[in-house]
Amino acid sequence: MDHSEWNVLAREPAPIAHGGDLGALRLAFPDAPEPWLDLSTGINPVPYPVPPVEASAWTRLPEAAEVQALREAAAASYGAPGAGHVVAAPGTQILIETLPRLLAPTRVAVLGPTYAEHAAAWARAGHAVAEISGPEAVGDARVVVIVDPNNPDGRTHPLAARRALAAALGARGGLLVADEAFADLEPVESLCPHAAPGLVVLRSFGKTYGLAGLRLGFAVADPGTAERIAGALGPWAVSGPALAIGTAALSDTAWRAEAAQARAADAGRLDRMIARGGGTVVGGTRLFRTAAFPDGPDLYRRLAAAGIAVRRFAERPERLRFGLPAGKAAWCRLSRVLK
Repeated sequence: MDHSEWNVLAREPAPIAHGGDLGALRLAFPDAPEPWLDLSTGINPVPYPVPPVEASAWTRLPEAAEVQALREAAAASYGAPGAGHVVAAPGTQILIETLPRLLAPTRVAVLGPTYAEHAAAWARAGHAVAEISGPEAVGDARVVVIVDPNNPDGRTHPLAARRALAAALGARGGLLVADEAFADLEPVESLCPHAAPGLVVLRSFGKTYGLAGLRLGFAVADPGTAERIAGALGPWAVSGPALAIGTAALSDTAWRAEAAQARAADAGRLDRMIARGGGTVVGGTRLFRTAAFPDGPDLYRRLAAAGIAVRRFAERPERLRFGLPAGKAAWCRLSRVLK
């Protein structure tokens, strides 16, 4: 890879647009009907039924035993070798910000296009960052970031290829950061059971369980790396209520299996609706679908004027990403605009 590519992409990143910013949309489309239908994020629209939380969870600091119980539940859920390989954090985003600060400035390759916060976080920490199209273009990068399944196109790579990349990087003292935020409900093989030096796997709780406001995420790594990440996060990183709810949800394997089946059916329904609306699905997961439309920018405005938020992409204006509606009324509302 040409060194000039690293230098260009290592500059301070521009602000990143995210879904879920209904405040800005209300200002831009003041006449849109309320309440807004927010399809701009890839969050499960049918959340896990939150169990009762003891009142003391709100009034005292979390105990070590509660943290251990969550780590054990996460290890079992994700197939990690053991609780010592798991770090619990207040959301995956804080892990994306923390990892770059644990390494001296180096060259980082991000398989893209993908979730923009990865490249931005490494650049902010002083690393030289380049976007690459595939594992074959890694070159002499010491750190590689791969999102699998990818956001926003759902692209995946075979487990053998991801394991080989992790092993190659580990052999030369490098690191593979594998973001599996959307893997929970997908028929894909995780890297979590293969945790070893040179590999950190990120898993999102809020997306799968529809509880993004709880702020809970995990890193799976070898015990030494896991200890370093936990040390960087500091004590009491996860709140008492999040510990209790997360432990219950991750232990509920039946709910997760049912959610995977139901969201797959929803994704298929959304595909058919997009097709009837003149769009072509170009990728996605069971929690979101990305489609190309001949009139993408105009459709985005029509949806917003109808109080429906979807995700658009400045670099690909013909593409829109749709989260899954929840309930009959939401599905009908989206269908009317797409028709």
